Amino acid sequence: MSIDSSTRAPSKPSMVARPELELGLRANWKQFSLLVVVNAFVGAMVGMERSILPAIAEQEFRLVAHTAILAFIVVFGVSKAFTNYFAGRFSDTCGRKIVLVIGWLIATPVPFLLMWAPSWNWILLANVFLGVSQGLTWSTTVIMKIDLAGPNNRGTALGINEFAGYFAAGAAALATGWIASEVGLRPQPFYLGVAFVLIGLLLSVMVVRETRDYARLEAARTPSQGAAAMPSQSSIFWQTSVRDPNLSSLSQAGLVNNLNDGMAWGLFPVVFAGAGMTLAQIGTLAAIYPTVWGLCQLFTGALSDRIGRKGLIVAGMCVQALGIAIIAIASQFSWYAVGAVLLGLGTAMVYPTLLAAIGDAVSPAWRASTVGVYRFWRDLGYAVGAMLSGLVADQYGVASAVWLVAGITFLSGMFVAVRMRSGTQARKRSRK
Repeated sequence: MSIDSSTRAPSKPSMVARPELELGLRANWKQFSLLVVVNAFVGAMVGMERSILPAIAEQEFRLVAHTAILAFIVVFGVSKAFTNYFAGRFSDTCGRKIVLVIGWLIATPVPFLLMWAPSWNWILLANVFLGVSQGLTWSTTVIMKIDLAGPNNRGTALGINEFAGYFAAGAAALATGWIASEVGLRPQPFYLGVAFVLIGLLLSVMVVRETRDYARLEAARTPSQGAAAMPSQSSIFWQTSVRDPNLSSLSQAGLVNNLNDGMAWGLFPVVFAGAGMTLAQIGTLAAIYPTVWGLCQLFTGALSDRIGRKGLIVAGMCVQALGIAIIAIASQFSWYAVGAVLLGLGTAMVYPTLLAAIGDAVSPAWRASTVGVYRFWRDLGYAVGAMLSGLVADQYGVASAVWLVAGITFLSGMFVAVRMRSGTQARKRSRK
């Protein structure tokens, strides 16, 4: 794909990479492994909320309307989406590490707000901080891994990255659900969050190294892109959102993927509770989906490097839709677990593949900015999913909201099948 790059002259010094740098997972395994650990703590920060925040809304703050309960996901999604948008650009212009460290600093008050919030509005404020932090930290770890991996193992690198984040999210959801069932909803489950922030911040400040020069090295080695001028942010935005068939297909699929995740995050605990599941069972079910999602990405990311991106994306959206539909009609723990496994598997097929496909399609010189725009749309899906499913649940019932999201997810996969060109062809074009 080609973005109009006539708006700005290239900065020649910025394109000079240090000669000792080498692209690839094997050459950079120590720093890559460190970033995997850091992203595990990033994911755990989200996971600690997944199983118990709806219960806190109902039991402690007496919220009844689903739209009110799901408001925490709306503010999380909007704040994360807009932060993603700017995080990518800041990573291109200011460097990756500083953005990562700032993200952890912003996360610092989150567990304390969740522990001691006197009203639901304070919970919403905590999720604004959490969304901004996630937009900075998760975006940056994604970008840094793409930098280190180079063009040949992009899917593998992102599969490992997303595995770490979502496996940790599942483990944190399971842990906080168990703690809540044993000692109460607050404050003890959120003690874990204090440890997550402290360790993540210390690792980012003391051990993580800047990776922007790796992107410059890759750009310099790509003849058609190494000397290209940096396009304007508006050009990148419109190409990624609308104009380019591949990038726009990926952006809408990312939005719908997180639309159904936002619904699952907010409504599935309500569905499970309505079916008579205990708090421990709800915590287990809330953990199954991100755990399967995380584990399977170890394989699906690498698989996309071998067979291409498009087929995995289309199939993954269909598997997600099937998992959601099973949960809509189920009433027993075992069937809820089957639906959660399928939803996790489908999401694993899609999530790292979408990011890898974005990396395929653009120049390394402005890849972080493009990833930021994609992640803006993707994480805006949290807000869209929470608002849409909350409104439908209040008007027509929770089951109707779940069925609607299943249908939207299936249609999104069909849109990719029709509009997106082959991922293999896209990679070949990007290297010509």
